[in-house]
Amino acid sequence: MSIKVFLADDHRMVREGFRLLLETQSDIEVVGEAGNGRETVRQVVKLAPDIVLMDIAMPDLNGIEATQQIFEECPATKTIILSMFSTTQHISRAFKAGARGYILKESAGDNLIKAVRMVYGGKIFLCEEISEVVVGDYVRKHETVEVVEPLARLTPREREILQLLVEGKTNKRIAEILFLSPKTIETYRSHLMQKLGIKDLPGLVKFAIQCGITSVE
Repeated sequence: MSIKVFLADDHRMVREGFRLLLETQSDIEVVGEAGNGRETVRQVVKLAPDIVLMDIAMPDLNGIEATQQIFEECPATKTIILSMFSTTQHISRAFKAGARGYILKESAGDNLIKAVRMVYGGKIFLCEEISEVVVGDYVRKHETVEVVEPLARLTPREREILQLLVEGKTNKRIAEILFLSPKTIETYRSHLMQKLGIKDLPGLVKFAIQCGITSVE
Protein backbone atom coordinates (compact mmCIF):
# COMPACT_ATOMS: atom_id res chain seq x y z
CA MET A 1 0.00 0.00 0.00
CA SER A 2 1.34 3.42 -0.98
CA ILE A 3 2.24 6.16 1.51
CA LYS A 4 -0.20 8.98 0.82
CA VAL A 5 1.48 12.42 0.89
CA PHE A 6 0.01 15.93 0.82
CA LEU A 7 2.13 18.95 -0.27
CA ALA A 8 1.68 22.36 1.39
CA ASP A 9 3.77 25.24 0.04
CA ASP A 10 2.82 28.66 -1.31
CA HIS A 11 5.20 28.32 -4.28
CA ARG A 12 3.78 26.21 -7.11
CA MET A 13 7.21 25.40 -8.54
CA VAL A 14 8.36 24.04 -5.18
CA ARG A 15 5.31 21.80 -4.97
CA GLU A 16 5.90 20.54 -8.49
CA GLY A 17 9.54 19.77 -7.70
CA PHE A 18 8.62 17.81 -4.59
CA ARG A 19 5.88 15.97 -6.48
CA LEU A 20 8.27 14.90 -9.23
CA LEU A 21 10.82 13.68 -6.69
CA LEU A 22 8.31 11.73 -4.60
CA GLU A 23 6.53 10.14 -7.52
CA THR A 24 9.73 8.44 -8.67
CA GLN A 25 9.08 6.07 -5.75
CA SER A 26 6.65 3.20 -6.25
CA ASP A 27 5.56 3.23 -2.60
CA ILE A 28 4.72 6.97 -2.39
CA GLU A 29 1.63 8.69 -3.82
CA VAL A 30 0.97 12.47 -3.78
CA VAL A 31 -2.77 12.80 -3.13
CA GLY A 32 -3.14 16.58 -3.01
CA GLU A 33 -1.57 20.00 -2.56
CA ALA A 34 -2.38 23.52 -1.37
CA GLY A 35 -0.77 26.95 -1.36
CA ASN A 36 -1.90 28.26 2.03
CA GLY A 37 -2.31 26.89 5.53
CA ARG A 38 -6.07 27.24 5.82
CA GLU A 39 -6.74 25.34 2.59
CA THR A 40 -4.18 22.74 3.68
CA VAL A 41 -6.12 22.00 6.86
CA ARG A 42 -9.40 21.72 4.93
CA GLN A 43 -7.93 19.35 2.35
CA VAL A 44 -6.09 17.21 4.89
CA VAL A 45 -9.28 16.73 6.92
CA LYS A 46 -11.01 15.66 3.70
CA LEU A 47 -8.27 13.43 2.24
CA ALA A 48 -6.69 12.04 5.45
CA PRO A 49 -3.18 11.54 3.98
CA ASP A 50 -0.49 9.66 5.88
CA ILE A 51 2.06 12.49 5.62
CA VAL A 52 1.89 16.26 5.11
CA LEU A 53 4.99 18.07 3.86
CA MET A 54 4.47 21.55 5.31
CA ASP A 55 6.14 24.88 4.61
CA ILE A 56 6.12 27.39 7.48
CA ALA A 57 5.80 30.74 5.68
CA MET A 58 2.37 30.48 4.05
CA PRO A 59 -0.45 33.04 3.76
CA ASP A 60 -3.74 33.05 5.71
CA LEU A 61 -2.47 30.48 8.22
CA ASN A 62 1.22 29.71 8.67
CA GLY A 63 2.53 26.16 8.61
CA ILE A 64 3.05 25.81 12.35
CA GLU A 65 -0.51 26.81 13.20
CA ALA A 66 -1.77 24.55 10.38
CA THR A 67 0.31 21.70 11.82
CA GLN A 68 -1.32 22.15 15.22
CA GLN A 69 -4.82 22.14 13.73
CA ILE A 70 -4.05 18.99 11.73
CA PHE A 71 -2.59 17.33 14.83
CA GLU A 72 -5.82 18.06 16.72
CA GLU A 73 -8.27 17.17 13.93
CA CYS A 74 -6.40 14.34 12.15
CA PRO A 75 -4.08 12.73 14.71
CA ALA A 76 -3.28 9.82 12.37
CA THR A 77 -1.75 12.23 9.83
CA LYS A 78 1.91 13.06 10.50
CA THR A 79 3.48 16.38 9.48
CA ILE A 80 7.03 17.02 8.29
CA ILE A 81 8.16 20.64 8.20
CA LEU A 82 10.15 21.79 5.16
CA SER A 83 11.43 25.31 5.72
CA MET A 84 14.18 27.85 5.20
CA PHE A 85 13.99 28.69 8.93
CA SER A 86 16.53 26.95 11.15
CA THR A 87 16.20 28.87 14.42
CA THR A 88 15.55 27.05 17.69
CA GLN A 89 12.33 29.04 18.03
CA HIS A 90 10.89 27.72 14.76
CA ILE A 91 12.00 24.15 15.46
CA SER A 92 10.62 24.18 19.00
CA ARG A 93 7.28 25.65 17.95
CA ALA A 94 6.96 23.13 15.12
CA PHE A 95 7.41 20.10 17.37
CA LYS A 96 5.19 21.55 20.08
CA ALA A 97 2.52 21.89 17.40
CA GLY A 98 2.82 18.19 16.60
CA ALA A 99 5.36 17.95 13.77
CA ARG A 100 7.24 14.65 13.45
CA GLY A 101 10.04 15.83 11.18
CA TYR A 102 11.95 18.97 10.21
CA ILE A 103 14.02 19.45 7.04
CA LEU A 104 15.70 22.54 5.63
CA LYS A 105 14.57 23.14 2.06
CA GLU A 106 18.16 23.42 0.89
CA SER A 107 18.76 19.79 1.88
CA ALA A 108 15.32 18.44 0.96
CA GLY A 109 16.53 16.58 -2.12
CA ASP A 110 18.79 14.33 -0.07
CA ASN A 111 16.35 13.82 2.81
CA LEU A 112 12.78 14.00 1.54
CA ILE A 113 12.10 10.37 0.64
CA LYS A 114 13.96 9.04 3.69
CA ALA A 115 12.00 11.40 5.96
CA VAL A 116 8.63 10.35 4.52
CA ARG A 117 9.37 6.68 5.09
CA MET A 118 10.82 7.16 8.58
CA VAL A 119 7.98 9.35 9.84
CA TYR A 120 5.40 7.03 8.26
CA GLY A 121 7.07 4.23 10.20
CA GLY A 122 6.57 6.08 13.48
CA LYS A 123 10.00 7.69 13.87
CA ILE A 124 11.08 11.33 14.12
CA PHE A 125 13.29 12.75 11.36
CA LEU A 126 15.68 15.71 11.56
CA CYS A 127 18.06 16.67 8.79
CA GLU A 128 21.70 16.96 9.88
CA GLU A 129 21.67 20.76 10.07
CA ILE A 130 18.58 20.80 12.28
CA SER A 131 20.01 18.07 14.53
CA GLU A 132 23.01 20.29 15.22
CA VAL A 133 20.77 23.23 16.12
CA VAL A 134 18.68 21.06 18.46
CA VAL A 135 21.72 19.63 20.25
CA GLY A 136 23.26 23.09 20.61
CA ASP A 137 20.04 24.48 22.05
CA TYR A 138 19.80 21.59 24.52
CA VAL A 139 23.29 22.35 25.80
CA ARG A 140 22.59 26.08 26.15
CA LYS A 141 19.36 25.49 28.05
CA HIS A 142 21.22 23.43 30.63
CA GLU A 143 23.78 26.20 31.09
CA THR A 144 21.43 29.18 31.32
CA VAL A 145 17.97 30.09 32.60
CA GLU A 146 15.35 29.45 29.95
CA VAL A 147 13.48 32.56 28.78
CA VAL A 148 9.76 32.38 27.92
CA GLU A 149 9.22 33.32 24.26
CA PRO A 150 6.86 36.28 23.69
CA LEU A 151 4.82 34.25 21.18
CA ALA A 152 4.05 31.67 23.88
CA ARG A 153 1.95 34.29 25.66
CA LEU A 154 -0.63 34.18 22.86
CA THR A 155 -3.38 31.61 22.42
CA PRO A 156 -3.65 29.71 19.09
CA ARG A 157 -6.61 31.92 18.11
CA GLU A 158 -4.63 35.09 18.92
CA ARG A 159 -1.72 33.86 16.80
CA GLU A 160 -4.12 33.09 13.96
CA ILE A 161 -5.62 36.59 14.12
CA LEU A 162 -2.16 38.14 14.41
CA GLN A 163 -1.12 36.61 11.09
CA LEU A 164 -4.27 37.76 9.33
CA LEU A 165 -3.82 41.29 10.74
CA VAL A 166 -0.23 41.66 9.59
CA GLU A 167 -1.20 40.36 6.14
CA GLY A 168 -3.38 43.48 5.83
CA LYS A 169 -6.84 42.00 6.35
CA THR A 170 -9.49 44.17 8.01
CA ASN A 171 -11.37 43.19 11.17
CA LYS A 172 -14.44 42.59 9.01
CA ARG A 173 -12.60 40.26 6.63
CA ILE A 174 -10.95 38.36 9.49
CA ALA A 175 -14.37 37.94 11.11
CA GLU A 176 -15.68 36.44 7.86
CA ILE A 177 -12.75 34.02 7.57
CA LEU A 178 -13.01 32.82 11.18
CA PHE A 179 -16.83 32.99 11.46
CA LEU A 180 -16.67 35.49 14.31
CA SER A 181 -18.02 39.02 14.78
CA PRO A 182 -15.90 42.12 13.99
CA LYS A 183 -16.31 43.18 17.62
CA THR A 184 -14.83 39.86 18.79
CA ILE A 185 -11.88 40.32 16.43
CA GLU A 186 -11.29 43.81 17.81
CA THR A 187 -11.27 42.36 21.34
CA TYR A 188 -8.74 39.69 20.34
CA ARG A 189 -6.62 42.35 18.64
CA SER A 190 -6.60 44.52 21.76
CA HIS A 191 -5.70 41.60 24.02
CA LEU A 192 -2.84 40.31 21.90
CA MET A 193 -1.32 43.80 21.58
CA GLN A 194 -1.51 44.21 25.36
CA LYS A 195 0.16 40.83 25.93
CA LEU A 196 2.99 41.68 23.53
CA GLY A 197 3.37 45.29 24.68
CA ILE A 198 2.95 46.51 21.09
CA LYS A 199 0.93 49.64 20.38
CA ASP A 200 0.53 49.77 16.59
CA LEU A 201 0.25 47.68 13.42
CA PRO A 202 3.84 48.34 12.18
CA GLY A 203 5.08 46.97 15.50
CA LEU A 204 2.92 43.86 15.05
CA VAL A 205 4.28 43.35 11.53
CA LYS A 206 7.88 43.57 12.74
CA PHE A 207 7.17 41.13 15.56
CA ALA A 208 5.40 38.67 13.23
CA ILE A 209 8.31 38.66 10.76
CA GLN A 210 10.86 38.12 13.53
CA CYS A 211 8.86 35.16 14.88
CA GLY A 212 8.28 33.60 11.47
CA ILE A 213 4.50 34.01 11.61
CA THR A 214 4.63 35.75 8.27
CA SER A 215 7.35 36.54 5.75
CA VAL A 216 8.58 39.76 4.15
CA GLU A 217 7.36 38.62 0.73
